Amino acid sequence: GREARKAMKIYHNPRCSKSRRTLALLKERGHEPEVVRYLETGLAVAEIRELAARLGLSLHDLLRSKEPAYREQNLSPDSSDEAILQALVAAPILLERPVVVVGEQARTGRPPEAVLELLDGEGA
Repeated sequence: GREARKAMKIYHNPRCSKSRRTLALLKERGHEPEVVRYLETGLAVAEIRELAARLGLSLHDLLRSKEPAYREQNLSPDSSDEAILQALVAAPILLERPVVVVGEQARTGRPPEAVLELLDGEGA
């Protein structure tokens, strides 16, 4: 029958080796995901909330707490969702990367192979 392939997106930072590896893995398997260069385009509050929901994570779990921006934005595990959202809008580098979205689900590429779980349901 016809291939009903779900749209696939990757939130990609070309300077991140994990992000590049994840994108390469998807392409090796014949996927051409829409590449979202979120450091250039920025992130919207609604988009961040949606990513957290699809990943099944709290907003704080989306953050790269080792980034200098984490401290610069005065974030902590006790930060409110509102503070985290504003910080991610101000400093998208804080987003854990890469994130691959397929339909209603998403995975972070940590390790890159983790995103392959999203592909198992394809063609089923």
